[in-house]
Amino acid sequence: MATLLYRLGRGALRRRRLVVALWLVVLVAAGLAAATLRGPTASNFTMPGTESQRALDLLAEQFPAASGATGTIAVKAPADGQLASPEGQAVVKGLVQEAATLPGVVGAVDPLQVGAVSPDGRYALVQVQFAKGSDGVTDEQRTAYENVGAAAEAQGWQVAPGGEVLGGEPEVGSTEALGVLVAAIVLFITFGSLVAAGMTMLNALIGVGVGMAGLFALSGVIELTSTAPILALMLGLAVGIDYSLFITSRHRQNLLDGLSPEEAVGRAVGTAGSAVVFAGATVVIALAGLAVVNIPFLTVMGLAAAGTVTVAVLVAITLQPALLGFAGHRVLPRRLRAGAAGAAAPVDDANLDDRPEAATAPPEDQSTFGFRWARLVTRFRVPVILLGLVGLGLLALPTPDMRLALPDPSTAAVGSPQRVSSDLTTEGFGPGFTGRLAVVVAGDTPEATSAAVPQVTTLLQGTENVLAVAPPQVSPDGRTALLGVVPKTGPTDEATETLVNQIRGSVREIPNADVLLTGVTAVGIDVSEKLSDALPVYLLLVVGLSVLLLMLVFRSVLVPIKAALGFLLTVAATFGITVGVFQQGHLADLVGLDTPAPLISFLPILLIGILFGLAMDYEVFLVSRMREDYVHGETARQATISGMGHGARVVTAAALIMISVFGGFVFLEDPVIKSMGFALAIGVAIDAFVVRMTIVPAVMSLLGDRAWWLPRWLSRVLPNVDIEGEKLRTELNDRAPSRV
Repeated sequence: MATLLYRLGRGALRRRRLVVALWLVVLVAAGLAAATLRGPTASNFTMPGTESQRALDLLAEQFPAASGATGTIAVKAPADGQLASPEGQAVVKGLVQEAATLPGVVGAVDPLQVGAVSPDGRYALVQVQFAKGSDGVTDEQRTAYENVGAAAEAQGWQVAPGGEVLGGEPEVGSTEALGVLVAAIVLFITFGSLVAAGMTMLNALIGVGVGMAGLFALSGVIELTSTAPILALMLGLAVGIDYSLFITSRHRQNLLDGLSPEEAVGRAVGTAGSAVVFAGATVVIALAGLAVVNIPFLTVMGLAAAGTVTVAVLVAITLQPALLGFAGHRVLPRRLRAGAAGAAAPVDDANLDDRPEAATAPPEDQSTFGFRWARLVTRFRVPVILLGLVGLGLLALPTPDMRLALPDPSTAAVGSPQRVSSDLTTEGFGPGFTGRLAVVVAGDTPEATSAAVPQVTTLLQGTENVLAVAPPQVSPDGRTALLGVVPKTGPTDEATETLVNQIRGSVREIPNADVLLTGVTAVGIDVSEKLSDALPVYLLLVVGLSVLLLMLVFRSVLVPIKAALGFLLTVAATFGITVGVFQQGHLADLVGLDTPAPLISFLPILLIGILFGLAMDYEVFLVSRMREDYVHGETARQATISGMGHGARVVTAAALIMISVFGGFVFLEDPVIKSMGFALAIGVAIDAFVVRMTIVPAVMSLLGDRAWWLPRWLSRVLPNVDIEGEKLRTELNDRAPSRV
């Protein structure tokens, strides 16, 4: 692979104008496709095969008029008892009439007629039925709904529209640009060259632009959840910058070693590019592996992010060499350009074949922080390992308390329409009214359904934590009935989850009828349970994959096992910190979190997939140099120090870039995106600085020669992928460079 990429890199530099033009054409074409073919994103989380989803499908069939999105307008009068007065009733009726005539609405229910009024006569709930599902409601219809009740508010009433219809797509604003700005500063500090930093950032942005445009172009035929594009942007931008950074860094080192620009690019793509391809492949495999969980929205999220990572890899190994060809020696700091240019002729189409290929490399500086840190860690390796394990273990303590749920309005950002409506509903009626349940009773005949409904009602009314049971609504054919159930506790409360399980257990034995429990709260519980069940299987898959892949790369048994155990430490500590902040509320103000709540259901499994790929990135870039030096005759300890010394600066920069890009999403108001950005940023920080750059060299030093042990029979079976281009370097050193 290294030889193939070496030729690809040199070819991309020679034909750099063509390569840049092709990528620009792809970018424009993808942008036009996105503009013309883009479809709406989905804010619902369907879960085929679960009880709640089967009930929803049955309701859509038996009650088609009620299959659209619903809204709930919470109303608060200026004083207690005012809803009983003629003036108050007139205000409510006017609000109901206004809501019923909104675009996209098929009807609104008068709370005075159905008794949706609080005991003190001050609060009321107006139910609004839309013709289409929440994903089919247009922005204009949603805006009109949000602005309903202006006449009532002018008279001192409080009107707060809410409900599932307000679930829109999270917006990516200017706050994330802070992460990109920090990444640009890190690149400039790392390279000491505006050209190198700007070119690396430009390369990554082009890759993200192509990936995101292609994703939106496919959204017309594939249902994307609203968080899928955010995840794809977050991950594509971070890895795009990192992959370009790795190749540019190796190219600059080759120039300083006296290689010509074309040869420097070829070797950079052949060596660092091989590691980029492998690292990108691990991320893609981990994300695509989410499909084994068999959850549609999670599969789409994983494939969407995997697509942007794939584009980032392709851009790094083709467009980046072309841009480096245009930059020439300007990718180096000004003080180093003269020496490097004197050792090799500048890139010019006319003299590509008339330059010296290499000069004597300058003596290696081993006084840098990377070498000093490696010597310190290997000297005190046992205390370092123990301190690292204890520290990460303490951070992981909150992990067993982790609870999963889908987001509900009570955890939305303070001041958002969803949160205002939820708070007003809770204030007037209690938290259970924000997460009502629906019980569907389906019999083979109208008589069977009619006989089962009273039994179900009696069981529901006798269940602890049930506040109220609404009268049944019967389908036109009489075979399906719908009962509304109001719990005493909120949607994400642990007691509500217990209630759902109790109801399902109590109605399971009702004869001659199927009784199914659904509703937004029940759907969230089903999604969380299915994801929790899939988490151990997926974790085992990822860990097994890491051991196999690293065994291929490093031809060792203990190094892959050490890498997998380090990954598990990273995951446990990341979960612990995220639970402590977002669920338990510790230091929540620092991340702008208004209300602690259970973690979003898919966060753990998504975090495992992403962190796995990123952890393997750093493992490969650090340990591969250790193996290279060990194979060339250095002692195990010296190889460890050398690998850390050469890789620490680049891995530090890459990790800081990842952290800054992911951290930029913490400033978004949406708590789901906020938690994703926070968890990824913390995970990268722990894995890069604690596990890979501290514990790993300490363990490698402790293992010594045993780290590279591989049974002979296994050595014969495993193919040699030569990811660091050892064969390529041997071939290039043994002969004059060939013309490509």
